[in-house]
Amino acid sequence: MSLTAAHQAATYLADLPSPTKAQYHLGPIPIRMYAMCILAGILLAVWLGDKRWRARGGKPQEVVDIAIWAVPFGLVGGRLYHVITTSAPYFGKDGDPVKALYVWQGGLGIWGAIALGGVGAYIGCRRRGASFRTFADAAAPGIVLAQALGRWGNWFNNELYGSHTSLPWGLNVHVMDTTTQAAVIGPDGKAELVAGGPFHPTFLYESIWCVGVAVLCLWADRRFKLGYGRVFAIYVAAYTVGRFWIESLRIDDAHHFLGMRLNDWTAIIVFVGAVVYFVWSRKKYPGRETTPYLAAPEETSEAAEDAGEGALTEAALVGEQDGEPEKLVADSEPAAADDQEPPDVAPIPAQDGGPEVVSTPTGKANESSNP
Repeated sequence: MSLTAAHQAATYLADLPSPTKAQYHLGPIPIRMYAMCILAGILLAVWLGDKRWRARGGKPQEVVDIAIWAVPFGLVGGRLYHVITTSAPYFGKDGDPVKALYVWQGGLGIWGAIALGGVGAYIGCRRRGASFRTFADAAAPGIVLAQALGRWGNWFNNELYGSHTSLPWGLNVHVMDTTTQAAVIGPDGKAELVAGGPFHPTFLYESIWCVGVAVLCLWADRRFKLGYGRVFAIYVAAYTVGRFWIESLRIDDAHHFLGMRLNDWTAIIVFVGAVVYFVWSRKKYPGRETTPYLAAPEETSEAAEDAGEGALTEAALVGEQDGEPEKLVADSEPAAADDQEPPDVAPIPAQDGGPEVVSTPTGKANESSNP
């Protein structure tokens, strides 16, 4: 490669573009790319989670049933965390509370999404009789891959970038109009850029990190046969490590506590919790669950009921009593003595004034009580 070509390539790499639109139209229908990235992530998570759930002994489509609870809870939780920790645009001076509902403009806190989404998943698991910890293990790699896809929504929105960098992959960011979901056009007819660029593409860093975490979870689960929520614990611990250093690069507005961003403190606390749970779970519940259910699934229960009915039917045909040989209870079996009519017998006249003797079915003679 010539020096000129190398210089041109370096110049291009040093000027990575951002989209000038975050919204497109399919006829009259607006297609918001942030929402599309989130949706793609959800579909990937459900697909992979279903595959892993069935490999653990679960029933097909059960992950979809649980996701119906987990996804809405997760979206609400993610939005609540963002609005609470970044409240100024909504409830501060000149803020607009209605915009707290504008999810398509970005702003989903992963901590709130996982926390409240976990509540929804727990409800779904309980309704299906499934183990929540086993479900969490099955879902973990898909969840972190969903995060990897979701971060590209930040790229479309031109948000959550880091500080200035001179690295070849520096990112130029446009000034976006949140109303039109498009870049602001300057007097020269070109899309305006945020001053001070290029910037660290923190969305890209986190996306790549999340893919690595998913690979780690899949490898560890296959290598060590993890169970009882330990795959999920690895996901949480590994993700928070990456989030800690990526968060330190970001320059967007955020609450600070003792000199660090709130999300950094959250990452530390969650990391410690995940490690403690992993160690405790490994000692308390070594190995892997034998079933993904708290009890037998519905089919198993129905089969048990059918087996029970069959056993009762067999018991009706073959009787077995304590210490007695089995005897068939069939139509050909002689009826009980109480159900038989007494046979017609003729009395044998008494002789020599002796007692009257009656013939019995057994062929023995009984003495009548009559004189």
